Amino acid sequence: MTTPISSDVQNRLQWSLLSLRISVFIVMVMWTFDKFVNPGHSARIFEHFYGISGSTDIVAYVLGALQLILVLAFVAGIKKRITYGIIFVMHGLSTLSSYNQYIDGFNNLLFFTAWPMWAACFALYILRDQDVKYTV
Repeated sequence: MTTPISSDVQNRLQWSLLSLRISVFIVMVMWTFDKFVNPGHSARIFEHFYGISGSTDIVAYVLGALQLILVLAFVAGIKKRITYGIIFVMHGLSTLSSYNQYIDGFNNLLFFTAWPMWAACFALYILRDQDVKYTV
């Protein structure tokens, strides 16, 4: 039997989930804009971290457009099972593909910020039914 959550706790949970959703969105939308502003950077990331070479500006623009649709749907809370799930998987792949940076951790400290963000993505995914503040 599940114990009901008090309205105060429910309200605090909703605000917490909203803050997580907005902060994850900010990071993801900046990576999205990077595909439009500096498509060569995306090509270098694909090659270095994913072993995918030969990416063109057009590929970066198409991926950027698709990612923009995804992150806007994510921040709006549309189809949460799908959008939150894809964001969680995308960020997880990005986090795990950076494994070489963790080996030389003190020269790559910024890469460790990916782990709490991945945890935030996980929390949003498993608590998606509670994340209702300012969602569509």
